Amino acid sequence: MARRLFCEISPLTYKISVTKNIMIRRMEWHIHKKKYADTYNQEKLPVTIYKHNSLIRRKLGNVDMRLQDNKAVNLSLAAPKINGIIIKPQEVFSFWKLVGECTEAKGYKEGLVIKSGKVDKGIGGGMCQFSNLIHWMILHSPMTIIEHHHHNQIDMFPDYGRQIPFGTGTSIMYNYLDYQFINNTQQEFQLIVYTTDEYLCGELRSNKPIDYAYHIREENSYYEKKEDGYYRNNEIYRLIVDKKTGKTIKKELIAKNCAKVLYDEQYIPSDRIKAANAS
Repeated sequence: MARRLFCEISPLTYKISVTKNIMIRRMEWHIHKKKYADTYNQEKLPVTIYKHNSLIRRKLGNVDMRLQDNKAVNLSLAAPKINGIIIKPQEVFSFWKLVGECTEAKGYKEGLVIKSGKVDKGIGGGMCQFSNLIHWMILHSPMTIIEHHHHNQIDMFPDYGRQIPFGTGTSIMYNYLDYQFINNTQQEFQLIVYTTDEYLCGELRSNKPIDYAYHIREENSYYEKKEDGYYRNNEIYRLIVDKKTGKTIKKELIAKNCAKVLYDEQYIPSDRIKAANAS
């Protein structure tokens, strides 16, 4: 039997571990030499690099829709903390440094969270959808992701109006599981984010065009049945294309997923099930 980690011994040791990690991150923010983005401009930069809208209320199995409504509230509170942020050359974007801790005192409500690889409830639930949106836009830019924690162990819900390939999301937890990227270019970028009744909306903008186009592709996507259930597999690639020539200059693997399916077999497309040990 594997030895349990300190944080797994009891709820108290878990809380102690979380508090320790939060304090370490706060110290890093103050003593690290990174230059964090902290300048806002509510006037949009002139060039749109990428846009995406993310449906807020999704049909997620038997999930209580109250949690989906609460997520809408949480996203509406967090979006203004990032809307208009300018990321100047050599600056670092930190999701949690801008959004801050999502507490009940600030108006945040109970929503879905992932804790220890399982679906749970917690105050401020829904922030992963926010960081997912930002991550998807940054993948379509020349900026460099420097901290990204991946949801790659479980497939929680069947596809419902999915627009983004499975396995391209992020996992965040205040504040020690952060989402960060750095602007290593010579131009400024800006994030515009806001909510409507239905969508979390995002735009990545800049003060000038970029030379390359970025395309995300899913390959080798299938389900496989094992002794303990079904697993979802795929590979996510990013293609970098020269806008002038139309030629792909680079294809990079950004994620390889093998996630245990947590929903009923009836929601798994039968034509995508691969027999075990099949070539």
